[in-house]
Amino acid sequence: MGVSILHITNGDITTNYLKKINFPGSFITWREMLSEGKTTSDIGSESFWKNRFEFLKTSYNISKKHFIDYTLKEYRNLCNEKKQDEIVLWFEQDLFCQINMLAVISWLKRYRKGYQISVVCSGKMNVAKKKIDLSKLKAIETQQQYKNRIELKQDDIEYADYIWQLYCSNSPLRLETVYKFNPTSPFKHLAAAIEAHLQRFPSIKNGLNRIENTILKTAENQKFTSKNKFISGLIKEEKIYGFGEVQYDHHLKSLNTLFTSLNPVRLSRKGKQVLENQINFYGQIRNDISYLGGSKKYSFLYQNENKKLLQITS
Repeated sequence: MGVSILHITNGDITTNYLKKINFPGSFITWREMLSEGKTTSDIGSESFWKNRFEFLKTSYNISKKHFIDYTLKEYRNLCNEKKQDEIVLWFEQDLFCQINMLAVISWLKRYRKGYQISVVCSGKMNVAKKKIDLSKLKAIETQQQYKNRIELKQDDIEYADYIWQLYCSNSPLRLETVYKFNPTSPFKHLAAAIEAHLQRFPSIKNGLNRIENTILKTAENQKFTSKNKFISGLIKEEKIYGFGEVQYDHHLKSLNTLFTSLNPVRLSRKGKQVLENQINFYGQIRNDISYLGGSKKYSFLYQNENKKLLQITS
């Protein structure tokens, strides 16, 4: 009798691809984006899901029905999967996937203690040194990646849970000091993802974070004739975050006063001044409801020169 496998994937595209090439096992799709909005460490609790729905409703206009049908029902399916011999996690290198992966491992640590857990992450590059998504690998390459999956030791599970706890804490300062000091970690792409996360706090130079500055820089340096083409360009520009159209559209709304037009894409005079650090936009974009993990986004400033965070005290 063969070993039974539960695959937890980073999205429907990966799940459908693995099924299409007749990968054996059961499948659960993790349908969340925990790299965006406030998170708490108690994954799966009633308060956790209530908090997540409030964020998704407010920021992305997600209906309660969609949240229940798309996310909660699949989570409940995960809760019912208890008989497999091994749990295999399929997650990419970017921040979007890495944070979801940490959350899933933290949940497994609590609710699937003693289970064998392994991780597949493509990490595969083409000749141009560009990352290839799991769903775009050839079937034989996918089999090889699966064969080379890394089985997590208890120390690895504890480490992933610890980083998740820090991500959900009300201060990123502790996370800043520990994420890069684990050379034996099997999570090869986590350090780069966490570094990118820390750069999402507003820069001390102009009040915008790395993503927002990239949006302005891309708009200024490349001439896009439409908003759709602009967003496609941004997706190609910042692979480390793993964002798609929905996330960039959301970011553009908060920067609308820095553009005179999005069809074609043109920065306003103020937008150019902010980009050149002549104007600090912090006071105009700041709010008390934006969170990165468990931390308030505008309670910390990123110092570009020394790559350190500075806490704002009132």
